[in-house]
Amino acid sequence: MGELIQKGGLLMWPLLVCSMVTMTVVIERAIFWLKVTLTKDQKQINRTFELTETGDFETAIKEAENTKCITCRILTTGLAHRNYGLTENLEAAADIEIASMKRGLSILDTIITLAPLLGILGTVSGIIMSFDLLGAAGIEDPKAVTGGIAQALITTAAGLTVAIITLLPHNAFVRKVEKLTHFLGKMCSYYTVTVQKGLEKQDSEK
Repeated sequence: MGELIQKGGLLMWPLLVCSMVTMTVVIERAIFWLKVTLTKDQKQINRTFELTETGDFETAIKEAENTKCITCRILTTGLAHRNYGLTENLEAAADIEIASMKRGLSILDTIITLAPLLGILGTVSGIIMSFDLLGAAGIEDPKAVTGGIAQALITTAAGLTVAIITLLPHNAFVRKVEKLTHFLGKMCSYYTVTVQKGLEKQDSEK
């Protein structure tokens, strides 16, 4: 690895930094999504809907406080502030969770674009240096030129490699965000109707 970086030149160092940042973000996001999967509590979600529909808002809020389920957290946050605009509070709570889900994706997206450009810059710089050597050594020493070009191409290969290994998890995480966002949107829509039923239930009991 050290020899490869030395052959590639100075621009191999920022590419190495990019790869390390990618690894850090990917590991952090993988842990985040693992927690999201493990803490999803469909039973509690159903329980929240049931309690809300019967008008037992306080119990729904209290029971959801003991879970780390994102969906339950959004629904009960909206329910707790229903008097100040249920739909708006559900959307605000969902936006906070979605922002948390998207954390780090902009960094990966930047690296996907930046890494190949750094690689190309390293290659162009290497080719310029090779032609300088050609001008100094003449055609009597072609190895000095071809060797320099071969080394220059290392940065392009490295940049493309970093971009590819960043692109795959980035797209996977984006897909997860889109899927969960769609799910949360449906849950919020259904919950708005459920809260209305709960309010009607409360009015009928008065």
